[in-house]
Amino acid sequence: MVSIVIIGSGNVAQHLITAFLQSNEVELVQVFSRQKEKVSHLISLDKIVSDYTEIKSADVYLLAVSDNVIAEVSEKLPFENRLVVHTSGSMPMEVLNIKNRRGVFYPLQTFTKNKSVDFKAIPICLEAETENDFLTLKTVAQSISSRVESISSEQRKALHVAAVFVCNFVNHLYQMGQEICEEHNLSFELLQPLIIETAQKITQLSPKEAQTGPAKRNDTTTINAHLHFLTDANQKEIYQLLTKSIIDHGKKL
Repeated sequence: MVSIVIIGSGNVAQHLITAFLQSNEVELVQVFSRQKEKVSHLISLDKIVSDYTEIKSADVYLLAVSDNVIAEVSEKLPFENRLVVHTSGSMPMEVLNIKNRRGVFYPLQTFTKNKSVDFKAIPICLEAETENDFLTLKTVAQSISSRVESISSEQRKALHVAAVFVCNFVNHLYQMGQEICEEHNLSFELLQPLIIETAQKITQLSPKEAQTGPAKRNDTTTINAHLHFLTDANQKEIYQLLTKSIIDHGKKL
């Protein structure tokens, strides 16, 4: 059984705590959190510490902290030559302090407080400096997920950028769609079946094959009518930009 210490108490840390506690193949021995109350509803208080000197020995130390403090936290760890990994999608493995063996344990998912996820369906992207450390991380990852991948720092950066497009940007478009609905006394719920079908469709088709709409058809009459209808300058600019991108992609075929 692989023993783990989680360092952090944010959304990623809390979801990992829940996942590891449900696994029979890893032992979550401790959680480091400066604010114990943030994770006390998930794990008993005797397993939560807020002092670096109280961190117990473990096979893996998993830093689920903000990107901008990974280097600082890894430097403060009061031990050497142990396996320390971070969960960031955008930071290289080398941001971790060199006094310890380094790796990456990146769950590719959007995490929201109090919104449960099925970890079995979440891809976990791994990187390590040695084969033995990679195998240790693979054991940990497979204990909670059915999709485990070996991915380099450069590939992970590309994956993270792609994730921003398909998750963060798309969600912002949902917000804009909701604002347009509300402006005209319509329920955003009317669009939810369309959103679900669009997301499900790309599990069977490529995004290129699944593309529909006036830009795909180069339906200038509808496009111009939409642009005339929109009064918000930001909405109009984004509509024009995305329409041009869809048309330009169609020309590449």
